[in-house]
Amino acid sequence: MTTLPPIAHYSIVAILLVLMAFIYLRLASRFNIIDKPNERSSHTVPTIRGGGILFFLSMLLYFVVSGFEYPFFILGLSLIAIVSFIDDLVTLGAKFRLVFQFIALGLLLYEVGFVTSPYLFTLGLLIVTIGFTNVYNFMDGINGITGLCSLATLFGFFLLNKSLILIPDDFIIYPIISIIVFGFFNFRKKARFFAGDVGSISIALVIAFLLLTFIQETLSPLPLLLVLVYGIDGGFTVLRRLLNKENILEPHRSHLYQRLVQKTSLSHLQVSGIFSGIQLLLVVPVVVFQNHPLFTQLAVSLGCLVFLGTIYLIIYKKVDRRTVSA
Repeated sequence: MTTLPPIAHYSIVAILLVLMAFIYLRLASRFNIIDKPNERSSHTVPTIRGGGILFFLSMLLYFVVSGFEYPFFILGLSLIAIVSFIDDLVTLGAKFRLVFQFIALGLLLYEVGFVTSPYLFTLGLLIVTIGFTNVYNFMDGINGITGLCSLATLFGFFLLNKSLILIPDDFIIYPIISIIVFGFFNFRKKARFFAGDVGSISIALVIAFLLLTFIQETLSPLPLLLVLVYGIDGGFTVLRRLLNKENILEPHRSHLYQRLVQKTSLSHLQVSGIFSGIQLLLVVPVVVFQNHPLFTQLAVSLGCLVFLGTIYLIIYKKVDRRTVSA
């Protein structure tokens, strides 16, 4: 496909992923791969889960078409995607999943080149990256949020890569296509399927790879802004639950995006649109200040963090005081 014109090439990728989506819908219906709502769920009707397997499959397609680029990353991605999909079928223990996350993200760090760093730094980075992927998974709780926010983040990396040329564009374009296909089934009032752990963790690994690659090559904090929306909601929520001595690995409904759905008249897609819209706006300072001195980049990054963090705390406090919306 690489010798085809871009529009034909990407059209074939999209068609393949659409076919895979319909095949998965039939298989999931047949084998009852269903997410049934409970008191902690944000949905009210049983819905097929695991549709985010399309994100993983898009990277397998990229791997083959690219001539097997980034083999250690793809190996780690495959490992964690398989374990996450099994977890979507039958709940696995947190410690069991954590072992495979260490292996998968260790392979990711090896591919990026961070294992040559000092041992303690590499271990610390591994722990931070595992935290990032789990926070990304925690944020997948309403229709559209994982797909739309990931789309905004990948768009930012695509624009950044156009000027820096650090990785092949297709590494970003393939998952973008998979999200668009996934969105046809998920970005609606009544989703046909959810991403599931296999989807949220797979796309988290792709974004973690991009994030570490761009930070390593540019030594800039700006790429962190491309995940700031998830970072703030996920980070503050984890911190709040730790302070309340709650188990952060158990399901809950205390994220801001969940509170907005519960206690306001906003729909799932409206909340997802707001979150992804803010993330899309953060692409602007990343692109505008990429060639500025490091001090300026640090100041811009810190300014965005403080501003968005303050807005988050104000809105969360205001929304949390409200009674549940009818």
